[in-house]
This record gives sequence, C-alpha cells and structure tokens, in this order.
Amino acid sequence: MTRTAPPNVGADQAFPTGVDLLHDPTLNKGTAFTEVERDALGLRGLLPPHVHTMEEQVARVMENFRRKPTPLEQYIDILGLQVRNETLFYRIMTEHLEEMMRIVYTPTVGEACQEYGHILTRPRGLFVSANDRGRVAEVLRNWPHEDVRVIVVTDGERILGLGDLGADGMGIPLGKLILYTTCAGIPPTQCLPVTLDVGTDNEMLLKDSLYIGLKQRRLRGPAYDDLVDEFVAAVQQVFPYALIQLEDFANTNAFRLLKKYRDAVCSFDDDIQGTGAVALAGLYAAARETGVPMTEQRVLFLGAGEAGVGIADLICAALCDQGLEQDAARGRCWFFDSHGLVVDARSDLAPHKLPYAHAHAQEADFRAAIESLRPTALIGVSGQPGTFDRPVIETMARINDRPVVFALSNPTSKSECTAAQAYEWSEGRAVFASGSPFDPVTVGERTFQPGQGNNAYIFPGVGMGVIASHARLVTDEMFFAAAQTLAAQVTDDDLELGRLYPPLSDIRAVSARIAAAVAEVAWRHALAGVERPDDVLGYIESRMYQPAYRNYA
Repeated sequence: MTRTAPPNVGADQAFPTGVDLLHDPTLNKGTAFTEVERDALGLRGLLPPHVHTMEEQVARVMENFRRKPTPLEQYIDILGLQVRNETLFYRIMTEHLEEMMRIVYTPTVGEACQEYGHILTRPRGLFVSANDRGRVAEVLRNWPHEDVRVIVVTDGERILGLGDLGADGMGIPLGKLILYTTCAGIPPTQCLPVTLDVGTDNEMLLKDSLYIGLKQRRLRGPAYDDLVDEFVAAVQQVFPYALIQLEDFANTNAFRLLKKYRDAVCSFDDDIQGTGAVALAGLYAAARETGVPMTEQRVLFLGAGEAGVGIADLICAALCDQGLEQDAARGRCWFFDSHGLVVDARSDLAPHKLPYAHAHAQEADFRAAIESLRPTALIGVSGQPGTFDRPVIETMARINDRPVVFALSNPTSKSECTAAQAYEWSEGRAVFASGSPFDPVTVGERTFQPGQGNNAYIFPGVGMGVIASHARLVTDEMFFAAAQTLAAQVTDDDLELGRLYPPLSDIRAVSARIAAAVAEVAWRHALAGVERPDDVLGYIESRMYQPAYRNYA
C-alpha cells in the first residue's frame, strides 16, 4: 500500500504504508513507530504494542549480537539488520564502531566472502555479469536509488590476501560502503556496491553447487576490457555524479585500469592510493616517535604489488615535497618480491616495479637484504603470514634503536607478524602498525595499544571531500593531503600508547577534516563543480548523514 508522503518526509510522492513500509529498510523504524504514526501509516496490529526508543532497540540488537558464538555468525546477524532497518544499523555502527568494524570489515569480512554463497540470505548490491554486455546501463537503472554518489566495484580476483573469490567478493564493496556512511556520513542511499562477475579461476568455486556467480573461466583480454569500459561509460550515463572506487582487482588489471581512467573519470583505486595514504600517515607519526625524519628513512617492502607500489609512490611524493629529487626519493624505497630483491639486473620485472629497481647485488634471502640495506622501516604487503619472523624482527631491532614495523596484510591470518611478536622480539622498541586489529600487548611495564593502519581512515574522508566539492577527478595530491591531515590528528598521548593513528572513536571527526582537506585541493586546482563555502569544515559536517529516526506524523 502507498499514500501521499507524510509532511515530515518532505516529498509529495507515493509513500509505503503497512507491511510495505516495514519492509523498506530506508524508512522502517520497527517498534519505534509512535502511536500516531501507527494509526496514520496502517501499522496498528502489525507491531507489538509497546513503543520502544532507539536506545532500547540498540540494547536489544547488541544483546543478541553478542550472544552469537562466532564472528561469522555475528556478521550474518548484523548484516541482516541492515536490510531490515538501515537507520538502526548505522546508529549501532557509529556507537560501537570498534566492535563492529572487526565484523563488517577486516578481518571477518574475509571469512564472509569465502562463505558468501553459503550464507547468502538476501542479495545486496548490483551484480553486473559478462552476460550483461551490451545492456550494462539497463542493469544500473534497476538500482532503486537515483542519486548515487559513490560506487565501490570489484571483479573479485584479489579479495584481501585470499585471492580469486569471484562473485563471492561482493562482501568487500558492501563492507567498504558501510564505512563510507559510518565514518564519513555519506548517506547510504547514495552508495552503490557493484561486483563485475567475469567468471572465476577458483576451482573450488567452479565445483561448488552453491556458488552464486558465473561458472566459467575469467574473461581476459579485449572481452574483459570491453565490459569494464561499458560499465564505466554506463556509470557516467546513469549516475553522472558518482565517484568510482576500484577495489581488489588483481595486479594485472589494477595498475592499468587506474592509469586508464584516473584522468578521464572521477575514480581511484583504494588498494593503491588509499593504502599509500594510510601508510604514509603512519610513517609521519612514526617519525615523531623515532626521531628519524622522513628524508632519512629507508623503507624495505616485502611484497611488490598494488599496495606496496602505491605506498612507495606516495612516500616519494612526500619526500619530493620536502626537497628531494625524484630519483633520490625512489632510492629510499626498496622492494623484495617472491623472487628476491628487486634490482635493475633482473629481467623478470613487471612495469610497475621498474621505477624501484635499483643498482644492487641480487639477494634471495630477506634477512640478508635487511643486513645489506639497513632499512629504518619494514612494510609488509605480501599476504604471506609469519614472514616477519623472529630473526627478521631481531635484525631490525639490532640495526635501529626504534625499528618501524608495519605488517599490513589482511585479513589477520595473512599478517606478516602479530603485534605481540613485533613488540616482544624487539624488547618493546618496535614502532608497529597492522592492517587488521590486534589486542593490547604488555612488554615489561609498558602496555601497547597497536594502531591499525586501516584504509578506513582514508577512503571515506576522501570520498566525502570529492562528493562535497563535486570534484571532476581524484588526484594524488588529494591522497597526500589526506595523509598529512590524518597524521596531524595523532596526539602525543596516542604515540605514548604505541598508536600511530587516532582512536576509531574519533573517526567521523577525522574523516570530516580529511574531506575538508581533499575538497580544498579540488577548489585550488579548479576541479570542483560548486563554489567554495567560507567555512569548508562546517560545510562538510552539515552534509554528514546522522542515523536518527524521522518523524512521519
């Protein structure tokens, strides 16, 4: 049933009543509908008699959530709330972010993607498959919301450190967009998760009767490029103000797609640029703790894919900003991949590694490379658990008074080392950050609260800044500004606790400031589509979605 929208909805349009209203997650208030609303909207008898406050509803949800025996069961439970009552879901996310982020994002989202076809209850997001070629715009028009401002899209080939999960990778765009709303206040109706289902080369999925995607090998070459091109063009046609975030594409596609689209449409790759910004912010904070200035850092990466090169590129931009020439800046960044140290004598290097292939003897042993290069910081982006073993950490601690150790691979099962290992093997001297959360660690008389170098500190604020300014493009300078802004919000108290990032409880304020800095870049370079307001931060904050019920009576 429908009727004219209530006055406080603000639109003279068809408005659902009765069970239709209760089944609309964007409007549903559940047991919080007032007596007057129940009479006006045909809800009398469809709800239990008692009218609950939102606070009481939150208490009920959290009580049941905490009863669930495993993180995966908690994921199923809380994502079920999202499709029933969106406002209540986001109130819980904002009030219990640290607890919830472990579930809707890393590390649990990785397990959820691995089990996605087996836990699916109600499909969410848009699946654009290889069978939709020639009609992708038509598929996009099936989305129920017209004012889409941010799209997170994956082809599922490199989900976290788990590899090819095909259409089951939809959990990643869903989780990312939950954080866009929770952390930066982008309205959920402006967010669209998309999976490009181009097949999978995962044998287990191809044999799984419950797999939700196309049971065929992945498209490659021109057929793949044609589908991606059609998707990008369709977005420009159907959602012309949307930002496109590329997510978890394999190295073979990620770098070239970013290069292809970055100067043509409003887009970025979070695995490359977002990871680069959050790691750079951590290095800025670490420099305050170690006393080693950025221009004197020597960084050794374990892993030379999207994340590592994205971080190195932004580090080089920061060093050039501080006066170094580009060649000198690149000389501060070294890579160690599956075949050993990346050096200029190797003939097997992919194009994205070549700028960091320096003159040096080949080295196949990682610890020997540390001994030779004497880095001030290790950054793990390999997806290989346990590779920062005790000899590696002890070597770093012998070379450096305060060794910087970033174990950034996700999920937790892929981390190069744990927080406890980094602190204990360095006798409490390591300056540590990780991609997934770790519990506090006590070494001697000091307790460390390790910081999580999570992209959630960066991409929501960048997205809000782009949307608020109507930026036409997303530039590297925007990510540089985001990194500087994030680092500036790390306090001395945070550093004393061993934390290189602000507490997650502050993330909405952090994201607002990042958004303001990003928007300022857009205005400074004539990339914005709206005039600059006098109070940029106030303008950003006024646009942020607040998860509160509307009065329909």
